[in-house]
Amino acid sequence: MRFLIALLGALALLITPQSASATGTKPTVVLVHGAFADASGWNGVIARLQAAGYPVIAPANPLRDLTGDAAYVSSVIKTIPGPVVLVGHSYGGAVITNAAAGNPNVKALVYVAAFALDSGESAQDVLGRFPGSKLPGALIVRPYPGGADAYIAPARFREVFAADVPSSTTRLLSAGQRPVAAGALQTPSGAPTWSVLRSWYLIPGGDQAIPPAAQRFMAGRAGSKVIELPGASHAVMVSRPSTTAAVILAAAHS
Repeated sequence: MRFLIALLGALALLITPQSASATGTKPTVVLVHGAFADASGWNGVIARLQAAGYPVIAPANPLRDLTGDAAYVSSVIKTIPGPVVLVGHSYGGAVITNAAAGNPNVKALVYVAAFALDSGESAQDVLGRFPGSKLPGALIVRPYPGGADAYIAPARFREVFAADVPSSTTRLLSAGQRPVAAGALQTPSGAPTWSVLRSWYLIPGGDQAIPPAAQRFMAGRAGSKVIELPGASHAVMVSRPSTTAAVILAAAHS
């Protein structure tokens, strides 16, 4: 299902601290960033969620391997009392799918321009199945002892990752990007928790990193509630923080 963007705008206005339930415990929103980013990419979203009275945690995703990254996020979730809405951007979507396993307090998943993988599937598998991503051709690799890190080349960063974000901002994002270990994108996912949890999926229609067709496929497979933003880039949480926050709040209120 696709919601009209106009309705999302109305939702962002309606969901305020006053309209949230006064009797129930607000879920904690856990925001998991993806590759080539860090938790600061969520800052605009965090400000809006906090203004609506929601507790928020945006942990540092290690970006080393899918199994270990998910175990780390899972350990964070286990310290949180009460319900959790788990949100993942890009590779962070693969992480939250696995991190939700064994954590019954996770009540909803929100995928933001993200990988919602099936059992045995890797991020690389999805990109191989749906051509059009500019990401593989824009990567540079820097070896480290025992492995190799992938970065987006600075000259290609805005085009691939954040085309609708001002260049003054993307230069900073590019310089501070956190690399992902190349093997993390090749690691098969575990059992899909989206098959047993409610999920939402925000698809940026101008995404040059994960093709929108791939995201529509993954969202449909997961049975997610879908919101699509024509023209938005992969860094939709940076360029459209109000809409991103509105989708998360819809999951929190469901």
